[in-house]
Amino acid sequence: MIKKVNGFEILVHWTMAVSFFILVISGFGFMFKLEQIGSAFGGFAQMRDIHNWAGVVFAAALFLTTFHYLPVALKFTSDDVAWLRKGGGYLSKKAHVPPQDEINAGQKLLYFAVLFSGIAISVTGVIIWLRPNMDDLNKGVLLSFLIHNISFIVYLIVSPIHIYMATLANPGTLRIMLSGSVPLEWARKRHAKWVQKMGY
Repeated sequence: MIKKVNGFEILVHWTMAVSFFILVISGFGFMFKLEQIGSAFGGFAQMRDIHNWAGVVFAAALFLTTFHYLPVALKFTSDDVAWLRKGGGYLSKKAHVPPQDEINAGQKLLYFAVLFSGIAISVTGVIIWLRPNMDDLNKGVLLSFLIHNISFIVYLIVSPIHIYMATLANPGTLRIMLSGSVPLEWARKRHAKWVQKMGY
């Protein structure tokens, strides 16, 4: 076995995941005025408070990911380009994909989508939260609502892809965020560059 992530990274990941699902459910409630969801949270006023503070938790967790994952994701090499051209080997079993680092090219792009959408949804969320009242819907606030909702849609697209790729598409990947460790041979097949850097 080889250690892929540490306990702190696992904590940050699941903090993001739990707060994200709270935000999605309450966000749907607001977007479509769903009384059933509002009631489940104790009313729309209380749901708004829970939504806002879950957003703070999510933004904080997202910020913490930048210390580790952002530097890795920014190292985009020719091997990453070749990996993308071959669809990561998912389009053909005969495809030979180049060796990947700690995270592959697809994971790097996914991280950027999560990061930039997360920044957009967090900033606009604060603007919406701090607006004086519902009558004060100036252009800035209206634009914030638009960007907030677009970012929300991006997350609704990206998240199922992430869940699928981390479970059914790549059996064994989920254990990274459960125990932090993976079998050495598993890692060699998927992250050969990283394994070599680790000295195995």
